[in-house]
Amino acid sequence: GIGGLTVLKELIQLMPQENFIYFGDTGRAPYGCRPKEEITQFMRQILAFFQSRQIKMAVVACNAMTTVGLEQVRREMPFPLVGVNNGAVAALKLSRKHRIGVIATEATIGSQMYNKYIQELNKDVTIYGKACPLFVPLVEEGLWEDPVTDEIAKRYLSELIDIDIDTLILGCTHYPLIRSTVGRVMGDQVTLVNPAYETA
Repeated sequence: GIGGLTVLKELIQLMPQENFIYFGDTGRAPYGCRPKEEITQFMRQILAFFQSRQIKMAVVACNAMTTVGLEQVRREMPFPLVGVNNGAVAALKLSRKHRIGVIATEATIGSQMYNKYIQELNKDVTIYGKACPLFVPLVEEGLWEDPVTDEIAKRYLSELIDIDIDTLILGCTHYPLIRSTVGRVMGDQVTLVNPAYETA
């Protein structure tokens, strides 16, 4: 879908001299609610297209693809393959209370990637993951600033507010597009981390 555009925007800003080919799979989005095997199959198809274009590097601008298929598919490609940075290092630097929340799709939360990676870096941190599956279709529909998105955000994020996190990782490339909504709901006491910037 359009979520990868958040990563592309950061890449263009940091490397304006490069040529970019963007593949947005709006026909099969969202990926985050699909089985691992299907996500990996889509990944191989897209990378085969890129290989036919003789690219020098690919950025997998999708958290679901990064968490479920990157390591496996990376070995099959003749060019470097980079996944979405999970923002964990930035979140650890910003967190004062060592209480970090992660919002993402069901596939990403289910992979436990964030928990594993953050715990490897700092065992004293508590991580709270929350799947927010309706955020992707809302973003794809262009409902970035809409009462429906506000209501869904309040429902999803209320438990993260109640457990007093101080840092929240936007663990899906779509989520930065509703950053202002998430920020309003979470309040000024919670710092938001955008992994798209970290990826670039």
